[in-house]
Amino acid sequence: MADSSQSLSNQVGEAKGQTQEKASNLMDRASEAAQSTKESLQEAGQQMQAKAQGAVDAVKDATGMKK
Repeated sequence: MADSSQSLSNQVGEAKGQTQEKASNLMDRASEAAQSTKESLQEAGQQMQAKAQGAVDAVKDATGMKK
């Protein structure tokens, strides 16, 4: 009976370790995805800002306001 109990305990411990490792891997991937999304949004924001500034400059050129 003790062997059976010990075996079951070992299996539970192993399953727990595997579950924790999988959870850790998922968290790492989620963190990497979040960082990638953040970087993409920052780049998109910079591109939009540059386009807006280009539009402002074009209006200034067209109206003669740019000196």
